[in-house]
Amino acid sequence: MNIEEQLNIIENQDGLSHTLGMQFISTPEPDTLIAKMAVDDRNKQPFGFLAGGASLALAENLAGIGSMGACPGKMAMGINVSGNHVKAMPYGGTVTAYGKLVHKGRTLHVWHIDVKNDDDELISTVQVTNYVVDVPTK
Repeated sequence: MNIEEQLNIIENQDGLSHTLGMQFISTPEPDTLIAKMAVDDRNKQPFGFLAGGASLALAENLAGIGSMGACPGKMAMGINVSGNHVKAMPYGGTVTAYGKLVHKGRTLHVWHIDVKNDDDELISTVQVTNYVVDVPTK
């Protein structure tokens, strides 16, 4: 999925993806997307591991950008995020989120995202449902 237009929209914005250090990567397949995030002081919990909420935030942001890439000119809002954390991710590594659009309706998109560590081991698996609507006029 080519997301260059969406990256131009969010690149210079303050927001959660910027604050947590997320990077979004286009893929050749139309219904897939990748994002990366270093595990550092911005997204760790007190014991030095990636915070579960940061994994969910990565997945929800990936799905939002993916839905906007699938429907240019629309905006996507996450209305449900559900995840399971299956392995701890220590400080200092990088997680990679692999997203796949599994349902593309007119107003609802469902994404499946696997978050993996540097060794390609599953850290979290997440499902995101987005509500896709027209961008409001000012």
